Amino acid sequence: MNSANKPVRLLNAAVIVASLGYFVDIYDLLLFGIIRIKSLQSLNLTGEEIDRVGMWLINIQMVGMLIGGIIWGILGDKRGRLSVLFGSILLYSVANVANGMIGGDNAIMWYMIWRFVAGLGLAGELGAGITLVSEVLPKEKRGLGTMIVASVGISGAVAAYFVSEYFGDNWRICYYIGGGLGLALLILRISVVESGMYNNLKASSSVSRGNYFAFFTNKERFFRYLKCIMIGIPTWYVVGILMTFSNAFAEKMGVQGKIDPGKAIMICYAALTFGDLASGYISQLMKSRKKVLYIFYTLVLISVIWYFNAYGYTVSGFYTICGIMGFSVGFWAIFVTVAAEQFGTNLRATAATTVPNYARGMLPVISLVFGGLQSAGLTYLQSGLATGILCIVLAFAFAFTMEETFGKDLDYVEEA
Repeated sequence: MNSANKPVRLLNAAVIVASLGYFVDIYDLLLFGIIRIKSLQSLNLTGEEIDRVGMWLINIQMVGMLIGGIIWGILGDKRGRLSVLFGSILLYSVANVANGMIGGDNAIMWYMIWRFVAGLGLAGELGAGITLVSEVLPKEKRGLGTMIVASVGISGAVAAYFVSEYFGDNWRICYYIGGGLGLALLILRISVVESGMYNNLKASSSVSRGNYFAFFTNKERFFRYLKCIMIGIPTWYVVGILMTFSNAFAEKMGVQGKIDPGKAIMICYAALTFGDLASGYISQLMKSRKKVLYIFYTLVLISVIWYFNAYGYTVSGFYTICGIMGFSVGFWAIFVTVAAEQFGTNLRATAATTVPNYARGMLPVISLVFGGLQSAGLTYLQSGLATGILCIVLAFAFAFTMEETFGKDLDYVEEA
């Protein structure tokens, strides 16, 4: 990279394309959850069938993301960051369009196939984008670059909600819009250049690139990898448990009105966008990743305790807590940046791509803990609070033992 000789603009082509790609990525990821019921109803499913098939679709998409995370991560280190960035955008855009076209006697089968393909595509964009941005920007600017990528991307969830509200039962159009936006992004491919760090590494044939098993053959490297995954679990506890089941929690606390989980998720993600901006900016001011994580974990703890004391709140009051909680988990930019900064150039894309997908994949484990505590005798509310405290404590502990990576020189490789 020649940033020492030629200044690199913060809003360069790599940052813009990675940001817009993640926007469409999150749009699709959240859109499916928002329009799942109306799409299945239009395919002649009713009652328990909608819940059963909907769960299958969610699970098969998650399987696609877990598999895709590994595949795209390895390709990112073997073939380059750009190939993964645009390859993943192309794949999930085509899957989006195909989702809007399903119908006929085998509609459910094709819905599952294309949600799996969408999961494969959705798994690659963020890791490749963050890796590319981290490597093309000078170290004093890369935190701001990844902040922009995450903040713009997360706002895709808000767009998905309002698009679905505007088009109502016309759920196919919502998919077409997502696919069209992704395909339009491919036009910008000609203006994005590959990371100089990666090109230099590629010229050295002696260095092993994208060896996924390298994370498990070295004890120190394995725990570095595990820590990167675990520091993100409070986000998925909040989104996957507290927001997804916000109607059930609100009912048990006697909230004065009906809570819509879709709206709670939208409010949470809207506030999360501002949280990402704040965490990225504060990280630059404090010149630290870890200190910002401590601050936001503390905010999560405070907001979780507040959430479970919302007895008798109005609907607007409860949604306000959802927004504050969304802001508190707005450390996604820092989380993914840390994953990229923890590893050498020959494993960086693999780490940055697999880590966020494994963090998402922790949600079933968190759900098992939540359900297990209820089976052990705790109430629904007690189980939810205890699960949250456990997630936050674990994240604190893993973050505390991590290396501080702010300003770290990333031009190095991991030894075999």
